[in-house]
Amino acid sequence: MSDDARVEPSVREARASAPGTAEQRPRTSGLAREAQDPELVRRLLRAKDRMDAASEEAWPVPRLAKVSGVSAAHFARSFKQAFGVPPHRYLLSRRIERAMALLRETELSITDIAFATGWSSLGTFGRTFKDVTGQSPGEVRLTRDADRAELEQIPACVLRAIQRPALTIAVSEKRRREAGATSKSD
Repeated sequence: MSDDARVEPSVREARASAPGTAEQRPRTSGLAREAQDPELVRRLLRAKDRMDAASEEAWPVPRLAKVSGVSAAHFARSFKQAFGVPPHRYLLSRRIERAMALLRETELSITDIAFATGWSSLGTFGRTFKDVTGQSPGEVRLTRDADRAELEQIPACVLRAIQRPALTIAVSEKRRREAGATSKSD
């Protein structure tokens, strides 16, 4: 029995009407269906919640995959598809976000903040922090005092959202842009 004979008639019709040959069509890995699986998303959220709760800990992909109950490769692919960023970049953004909050809200030294947010090297922390935010930790600390009066008038939840590091656009914004592009082309 051929592969095509085992496929439902509606799927056969869709394949037949698709432009080009099978070699010319874009290959899909099926991840779109898997990422939409509520059980998989729930497992990915479990790992994401663990990273949020303890972002100062080391979270290599195999450890996150174990929390999710899937293989490391499957976890990494599915996480990126579900949340728009790879697990490492997500963890990096949480660490930078936490470091920014500590720099603005506490008098801890920059070294203490680096180690409290999970960095093992002050140099790596400073370089990565500046790459992501555009300012060094020291510059953030200096501007904190100058901006304090203005920032106290903004609700804390709004302030955190504004100051969140942007390693990529938000998933919701990406969806809005795609929806806008789709509706304009209709």
